[in-house]
Amino acid sequence: MFDFLEGYDLLGAFWTTVQLTVYSAIGSLVWGTLLAAMRVSPVPLMRGFGTVYVNIVRNIPLTVIIVFTSLGLFQTLGVSLGAERFTVINFRLAVLGLTAYTSAFVCEALRSGINTVPLGQVEAARAIGLSFPQVLRIIVLPQAFRSVVGPLANVLIALTKNTTVAAAIGVAEAALLMREMIENEAQLILISAIFAVGFLCLTLPTGLFLGWVAKKVAVKR
Repeated sequence: MFDFLEGYDLLGAFWTTVQLTVYSAIGSLVWGTLLAAMRVSPVPLMRGFGTVYVNIVRNIPLTVIIVFTSLGLFQTLGVSLGAERFTVINFRLAVLGLTAYTSAFVCEALRSGINTVPLGQVEAARAIGLSFPQVLRIIVLPQAFRSVVGPLANVLIALTKNTTVAAAIGVAEAALLMREMIENEAQLILISAIFAVGFLCLTLPTGLFLGWVAKKVAVKR
């Protein structure tokens, strides 16, 4: 029944999907946190940049961003991100595009968590002489992260599914292999079921685990 799977690197394709997810998640968390800090910054220029970035990127289709990284950055501007092989370049460009897109949603999730921190704590921290970066690092962000584990889990699950868009620039992840198998094999329903189960195995445990973490670290008000 599954003889047609011979000759296809199914595990390798899903491993590429996992790598895309992990690298993009790390980049999105870092850049999204910086964007959230900008959006609550007392500096108007930084607030304006964060607001414009989030509002623009969130409303651009991910496919457009991913294709732009290949056609615009690599083929037009020659940006290769330090790689020489075409497959590695496309992988890194896909991570860049996914990071740029997902960080906007991380920013908004984290900003909602920042807004849950009592204003009195912030005012008390400023009263004892802490600077804005210190207030964020010591007082605000630790509480904000604890309150938004659930929303960030949803963003991570969405990111895992969004990695399928990387197939548009030839990254050999699960969606690209699925398309190839459907074109070559007369097993549409079975192939679709296999990849659906594969993505379910990636996203369901993640959601359950982070949901459990969210309950454990929730801030008691």
